[in-house]
Amino acid sequence: MDFDNEFDPKFDSGLSRRDILKGSMAVAGAAAAASFPLSDALAAGYPDRNIKVYVPTREGGGADRLLRSITSVWKNYLKVNFEPTFFPGAAGRVGYEKYMGLAKDDMYELLFGNMGPEVLNWVVKKPTYDLNTFQYFAQVDSDPGIIFVSRRSKFKTIDDVIAEGKKRTLNVGVSRLAHPATLGALALGKLTGAKFNPIPLSGGKNTRAGVATGEMDLGALPSGGIVSRKKSFKVLLMFSHKNPLPGRSDNAPTMNDHFKSNMPSLIAGSRAFGIKKSAIAKHPDRFSRLEATLKAVFTDPAFKKAYAKTKSPWEFVGYRDAAQALEYTKNITKIGAEFRELLAGKRT
Repeated sequence: MDFDNEFDPKFDSGLSRRDILKGSMAVAGAAAAASFPLSDALAAGYPDRNIKVYVPTREGGGADRLLRSITSVWKNYLKVNFEPTFFPGAAGRVGYEKYMGLAKDDMYELLFGNMGPEVLNWVVKKPTYDLNTFQYFAQVDSDPGIIFVSRRSKFKTIDDVIAEGKKRTLNVGVSRLAHPATLGALALGKLTGAKFNPIPLSGGKNTRAGVATGEMDLGALPSGGIVSRKKSFKVLLMFSHKNPLPGRSDNAPTMNDHFKSNMPSLIAGSRAFGIKKSAIAKHPDRFSRLEATLKAVFTDPAFKKAYAKTKSPWEFVGYRDAAQALEYTKNITKIGAEFRELLAGKRT
């Protein structure tokens, strides 16, 4: 199955490379602009007050911990603090709607979200705002989606799962339906002929519990919360081009390698900073400074030390620019469109 040739433009994210270049001269040449004295002079007074960050999830979760580890270092470059505001609800929809409705386009208000699950929201139901008015400008981590089982499970390999799934429908615990890991399970079923029934269990904690007790035959989640609990769970498959944690995941195979498929990586944890395009258009100089200083955080030894407190694998960390974030969202949108009815819970 070649997902790369099955894109349905009706479910495009609303963004394109041309949109990015058109909406921001800074995105087209942010690195170069940041090095020019003129750019520095234009942004010399920015920022002169704290920067607000809308977070479309609850306080204290993985996004919160990652954001604080980044901003604890980023603030040293910008000489101001960051003020996170949390808007959980509707799988991220509440936070995005709040940001697009309330945030000013002065480059003092950003959004920090998890691209995969939140972009899939727009596949299921479009937001009230025009998708062309918003863009992600920096992806900061990549945690692949996986298939996993309890250590007590009779399934020892992904081939065991597929064989059983051809005999009966297997219940797959997921944090929510519109999620990259859920997409991975659905794509795996379509590719192999195995029958999977994704059951949303409202978050990773409940999903792990469902798999641990045997209520679920298997689970599909981001890898980070599973490899850190290696005594209880075993990773059987990764939905990425490469396994970033072979030693901590029993050297689990990737879907493309094991099944000779051609699926884009389904990164289930893909946190990113986003902003209104109008803010970039009005203040390209400020945006250049914002982008350049954020990129610098990822080579600062202080960030690695701060990130260690999140207890997430360092292998997930990496700065990816606006064009790379766009590529990710288009891939997720494309595959999500194929399984739109299932993600919306309209059929099984």
